[in-house]
Amino acid sequence: MNSKSSVDHSNKTERALLVVDIQNDYFPGGLWTLHGMDAAADNAARILTAARTSGDLIVYIRHEFTTNAAPFFKPGSTGAQIHPKVQNLKDEYVVVKHYTNSYRETNLKDLLDCHGIRQVVICGAMSQNCIDAVTRASFDFGYDCTVIHDACAARDLEFNGMPIPAKYVHAAFMAALQFAYAKTISTDEYLASEKK
Repeated sequence: MNSKSSVDHSNKTERALLVVDIQNDYFPGGLWTLHGMDAAADNAARILTAARTSGDLIVYIRHEFTTNAAPFFKPGSTGAQIHPKVQNLKDEYVVVKHYTNSYRETNLKDLLDCHGIRQVVICGAMSQNCIDAVTRASFDFGYDCTVIHDACAARDLEFNGMPIPAKYVHAAFMAALQFAYAKTISTDEYLASEKK
């Protein structure tokens, strides 16, 4: 479920960055375009650079459905690959998942625990699905959670005939996570805190 070359992790912190589903199909021209995905990925790339500098564990989550009948992230497709803006290095973990919850039927928790991780920093997509799911699950497993809200992206939804623009979908889910599950801060706020 993950790819990894041998590397010395002895200098790692107790914090992990989870880069969730920043994959080609979510970008303009992909099969499931999200609102503001380019800007979110740019911010995620800034967080990624800081995490590499800090020696944090970096884990990429890559969603791939098990059937070509899926609307996006079809198995083996270019759309299911990690976007070049946040491309993983050879010595960084990639966990492939088939469900919304990144922990379901993956080795993510074992990976975090074997590295002594206590804090997770989360960015990626979609705000209302996989970001929500991984944050709540991480909290329930006892990790201290931070979501970088402007490094996440959402999609327009509809409920009972009422259209819900992506910016409101995103805001509602960030507000709910902030209330009980995670600290939600901007990229600039996070990077400023790293300099203290």
